[in-house]
Amino acid sequence: MVVSGRLVIPAAELSERFSRSSGPGGQGVNTTDSRVELSFDVAGSPSLPPHTRDRLLERLGSRLIDGVLTIAASEHRAQLANREAARARLVALLREASAPPPAKRRPTKPTRGSKERRLASKKRRGDVKRGRRRKFDE
Repeated sequence: MVVSGRLVIPAAELSERFSRSSGPGGQGVNTTDSRVELSFDVAGSPSLPPHTRDRLLERLGSRLIDGVLTIAASEHRAQLANREAARARLVALLREASAPPPAKRRPTKPTRGSKERRLASKKRRGDVKRGRRRKFDE
């Protein structure tokens, strides 16, 4: 399963469990095991580079149980569709969590022209408001 250009997870590292799904399905819902639980051992995976593993463990910490990421899919009536949905969700989650952090913003200062434009617009606004005031006769 390809997560990104450099990250590929072999299917042998994934484990699937099937159970009965809740929701629509008529009488067949009582007999078919269409719910899928897809598990991936993030902490013990030999296919993950160490820096990627550390990043995944840090970012997915709240979703992991003993270093294992589990995703459940039961929105479809067919087991195959739920398997594909669970794998797609796993790929999206791993891709997002393994992405490098964005580049740090370099602080900049406003240009002289932008300062002058800002002050000029404030002056115009003040003049408009001053023109709305009631004038008292003295």
